[in-house]
Amino acid sequence: MIGPEFETVVAAARSGDEVAFERLWRDLNPALLRYLALGGDAAEEVAAETWLVVVRGLRRFRGDEMAWRAWVFTTARRRAVDAARKRERETRLGARVTTWVAPVTADCADVVVDLLTTAEAVALVRRLPPLQAEVVLLRVVAELPVPEVARVLGRSPGAVRVAAHRGLRTLAGLVGRSGVTLGEAAALRD
Repeated sequence: MIGPEFETVVAAARSGDEVAFERLWRDLNPALLRYLALGGDAAEEVAAETWLVVVRGLRRFRGDEMAWRAWVFTTARRRAVDAARKRERETRLGARVTTWVAPVTADCADVVVDLLTTAEAVALVRRLPPLQAEVVLLRVVAELPVPEVARVLGRSPGAVRVAAHRGLRTLAGLVGRSGVTLGEAAALRD
């Protein structure tokens, strides 16, 4: 997160300052790639398309840092869904396909991040139902608050909280089966 300097950085980026835009990109792109990894090997391609849309719309963007993060992740989600539709059409025509998990927070996430590689963590998250997986990634990786996640996904805040709780409980169980107990996970959470 950029913090108190965010408004200055985004204003400079809007006026064409490449260093300011690079700061925005460096702050958010790693989380964006982790989020998009849920969809498979097209993550970098979808991220590139996302940043193209962001660059084109940056002058129109208004809001604080949470609104920025929500806007970028909403844009990424839309690009990912479009990519999944394209792959589905290609599959019908016999082309190779990778799937994006369609419509989808974070004490357990800290345990997962500390104990697993990124690939292992993504593999665990992929085992969740699609909504839970997407909520966990938006809450943890994108660091979006519940109301923003609800807006991104077109769900109620209550539905987001329930999906996050269920997803994190499932992840805690999966991590527990790999040698970390729920007690250890709770201790790491505190």
